[in-house]
Amino acid sequence: MSEKETQNPFQQVQNQPQQKLESVEKKTGLEIPVESVKLPSKGILYSSDNPLFNEDQVEIRCMTAREEDILTSTALIKNGTVMSKLMESCLMNKTIDPDSLLTGDRNAILIAIRITGYGPDYTVKVDCPDCKEEFEKDFTLNKLKIKPLGAQPLQSNLNLFSFMLPMCKKEVQFKLLTGADEAEITKINERKKKLGSQIDNSVTLRLMQAIVSIDGETDKQKLSYIINNLRAGDARALRKYIADISPSVDMKQWTKCTKCGEEVEVDIPLGLSFFWPDIG
Repeated sequence: MSEKETQNPFQQVQNQPQQKLESVEKKTGLEIPVESVKLPSKGILYSSDNPLFNEDQVEIRCMTAREEDILTSTALIKNGTVMSKLMESCLMNKTIDPDSLLTGDRNAILIAIRITGYGPDYTVKVDCPDCKEEFEKDFTLNKLKIKPLGAQPLQSNLNLFSFMLPMCKKEVQFKLLTGADEAEITKINERKKKLGSQIDNSVTLRLMQAIVSIDGETDKQKLSYIINNLRAGDARALRKYIADISPSVDMKQWTKCTKCGEEVEVDIPLGLSFFWPDIG
């Protein structure tokens, strides 16, 4: 992977705070900086009718007190739209639908918004994968790297990929998930919890949202049955392949657990506390 491919997409957010200004309140003379954010997908998976078609970056205005109102909206938190509303408020191009964005592009934008509002330093409690204890970790957000798209789609500007399941030898065609897909997964899980289910079905739900066909079969009911009955090795291989090729921001960092002393890899959590640590 070249240095250019993994360059820091957020460096300019910190280092060029006054280079481009957008006046949002001409009467008061208040000017809010506007910054460019590089998209991990480079826009090559969006169709021609999407405003991000072949666009490798977007512009955001810096986070203000107005966005803090969004973050503390009980209604938006409850219905799961708070992050999309935050992006909608900060994106300069109002024709962009935050829910149509690939997950990796959404994360890049959210990280950039957070840096403009509160700076690059982020301290959060994480769970040690070894001892399972919680400890504090300091992250420097402007040092995160872009992970580029790791495979070519079946067609240019089409979010569709192919993978051969190693055990059953069936061809799977799948898409990379968007914000809308992630929201649907959350809604389905919430509905199941209300019905008393004790099982988190995120693993199979993510596959159901991603998979378009298996050996040419596209019927949703049949696909659901097939996915639920995939051999564990096939399901795991597909999940790994999807994770490997997905354009994203590298949210994993190695650190030393302060409880057990082991070197462990932890994920940077992107919850409400990512923007405002005092939010419960």
